[in-house]
Amino acid sequence: MPRPTPRDLPPAPADHATPPVKGLLLMIAGVMCLPVLDTFAKLLTESVSAGEVAGIRFVVQTLLLAPLASALLGRRLWRPEKPLLQAMRGVLVAGATLLYFAALKEMALPDALAIFFVEPLILTALSALFLGEKVGWRRFSAVGVGLVGALVIIGPQFQQVGTTALLPLGTAICFAAYIALTRQLGGRTGAVAMQFYAGVAGAVVMAVALGLGHAAGIEALTLSWPSGRDWGLILGLGVAATAAHLLIVAALKHAAASLLAPFQYLEVVSATLLGLFVFGDFPRPYVWLGMALIIGSGLFVFWRERRLARRG
Repeated sequence: MPRPTPRDLPPAPADHATPPVKGLLLMIAGVMCLPVLDTFAKLLTESVSAGEVAGIRFVVQTLLLAPLASALLGRRLWRPEKPLLQAMRGVLVAGATLLYFAALKEMALPDALAIFFVEPLILTALSALFLGEKVGWRRFSAVGVGLVGALVIIGPQFQQVGTTALLPLGTAICFAAYIALTRQLGGRTGAVAMQFYAGVAGAVVMAVALGLGHAAGIEALTLSWPSGRDWGLILGLGVAATAAHLLIVAALKHAAASLLAPFQYLEVVSATLLGLFVFGDFPRPYVWLGMALIIGSGLFVFWRERRLARRG
């Protein structure tokens, strides 16, 4: 599902008096927690619709972050800066989450995650088109290679699960647009507050979508009462999401975002292990090939951005 990566959160100033090792360890712990969240979501979609899982995810996020956000901002929490932009972020992140959870219902965890990894590359293209950021031919070439990697995975998956194979790509597009809007807001709003607003807006959007979808009989948006086992999974989902978020936010306090960003690809390690031991899935050779193209392209973009930042 959409994850709070260094590109998503406004970068906190690194504590230069503290070695970045602490930040790196916190980041590694955070990204290794994220597939645990996806695992709970995939298990939930066996008995609950993807839309309901997404809605529950945002409600849990909001409830868990509300005390912390309220303590940090007080009454200012209820006067968000640029509320329309915050609402648009909520629509995008709700759409991204719904698409990803719907994909997990039928796709193996590492396969869906590998396709989603094109998100930083799509963000690079959107930044050039809509935010006026300078992107040279090298980074655009990396975007192209990454998209080829996604197609390498999507092709065989399309034969197995049909259009579901395109859902992680839709997730990546929605989430890249969400982050582009986050960049427009700048660093004036704190990371915890921004995640709280995204949770509130996402919960509202999913409530409306579930109401309309349930009335229309749309399978992905039907409502049902969770069973006893489901409530345990819901609790696990909320704890994993909150833990991953707080670990990544803490990492940003001890190391620069440009240093931490490539470590998000370590997520594939825990995703592969969980996919194997929980669901009996192991990525096939074409998935590893596509993943190598996507991750290699992403790492090149990170390296290029860091080099240009140093030169600047």
